[in-house]
Amino acid sequence: MKTVNHWIGGKTVEGASGNYGPVTDPATGEVTTQVALASADEVDAAVRVAQEAFQTWGQSSLAARTKVLFAYRALLDAHRDAIAELITAEHGKVHSDALGEVARGLEIVELACGITTQLKGELSTSVSSRVDVSSIRQPLGVVAGITPFNFPAMVPMWMFPLAVACGNTFILKPSEKDPSAANKLAELASEAGLPAGVLNVVHGDKVAVDALLAHPGIAAVSFVGSTPIARHIHTTASANGKRVQALGGAKNHMLVLPDADLDAAADAAVSAAYGSAGERCMAISAVVAVGSIGDALVEKIRERAEKIKIGPGNDPASEMGPLITAAHRDKVASYVKGAADQGADVVLDGTGYTVGGFENGHWIGLSLLDNVKTDSDAYRDEIFGPVLCVLRAETYEEGVALINASPFGNGTAIFTRDGGAARRFQLEIEAGMVGVNVPIPVPVGYHSFGGWKDSLFGDHHIYGNDGIHFYTRGKVVTTRWPDPSEAPAGVDLGFPRNH
Repeated sequence: MKTVNHWIGGKTVEGASGNYGPVTDPATGEVTTQVALASADEVDAAVRVAQEAFQTWGQSSLAARTKVLFAYRALLDAHRDAIAELITAEHGKVHSDALGEVARGLEIVELACGITTQLKGELSTSVSSRVDVSSIRQPLGVVAGITPFNFPAMVPMWMFPLAVACGNTFILKPSEKDPSAANKLAELASEAGLPAGVLNVVHGDKVAVDALLAHPGIAAVSFVGSTPIARHIHTTASANGKRVQALGGAKNHMLVLPDADLDAAADAAVSAAYGSAGERCMAISAVVAVGSIGDALVEKIRERAEKIKIGPGNDPASEMGPLITAAHRDKVASYVKGAADQGADVVLDGTGYTVGGFENGHWIGLSLLDNVKTDSDAYRDEIFGPVLCVLRAETYEEGVALINASPFGNGTAIFTRDGGAARRFQLEIEAGMVGVNVPIPVPVGYHSFGGWKDSLFGDHHIYGNDGIHFYTRGKVVTTRWPDPSEAPAGVDLGFPRNH
């Protein structure tokens, strides 16, 4: 059986703890790989390697760093199919979706290639007599990233390219459910010329995570995952004196006004709710239909959802793949099975779905729940699967109040032809990312990604300017130099004394 080991100091390092976790092909249900799970001692060894590498990398020139990043970008582009195949094999998402994930990660690598302008400081001259004040940003040291299973390439690339471009060294702890893409990213970085120890990959479970959170050699921690874990990461790492950005869960809403193009809204709802099998933190999982359009909108969504082709991710005909694990599939199904008892109309029930020839895969079909109540489990919880809830509101104001009452504030969208309503929505809605006739408003690389309320713990969003500020710290330097004309008598610096 294939074993995924750690990547430390520019080379593969076999696991020493004796503990391994299973990696499953979600389409077949078969365990295809085992991944080494690091002990606290192995985490400590990786931190020490990263600390040593920082002594050189942190002092390296911007030209040296960007040279590596440009080469890395080219290698990622050349190997995007290979990375996507690893994602499909371990996560289950269809190949086209995996390719899209790699492309979005590449955006941040491209941003890191331009780090020279992003790290420019500021200078104020003559703030007092011959006194200048400058502001500069410097790297933190060793930083860590803890990333989720749903985007095993993209989310790591939201973190480490900017971190190392800023002069830090990085330890990545990817999800143990689909670890191979992370190693591939690290191997390509080494091939691009990144010095040994600058980017390290340590696989593991809670033992490794807790070791990273407690280690005094780690200056900052980035995290993407569920809200309970994000809260734990933030509390624990902060208590240990670390800078933290912890992105949590979501319940993203799409408000559809009566004047909206219902066909466009239905297309968007199906794509945003069921793409990547709903395993996206930016998935639309709740549609709020305003006024009398609810029945027509639900019917249009149902018509489209029934046509989605579900199958193995490596089948070009497949539009949606399986869920990551059987346990997760069963949990998602439980929300659908309990929906009717809590007052919802089950328009589509995707539980019990199987694919011929792949009966042991982690399959589930598309589910559509209408007239969902705000106190039901299907609405309150982040299901993280292909389940779309439709709620009804009589007015725009009622719809906005419903959305703002959610404890989550990751992303939201409005579908309307009314510019005034859209502008009002942008200002009144309590969420970190807003789409206007755009169902999944993930910002481009040079803007930052992050939510509000229980969707983000910490002060910095990820990537963009926020990401650069997170991975650096500011320093202000005040200087005064004597004028050469005031030099002591007898010392001639070559300047006239009466200029």
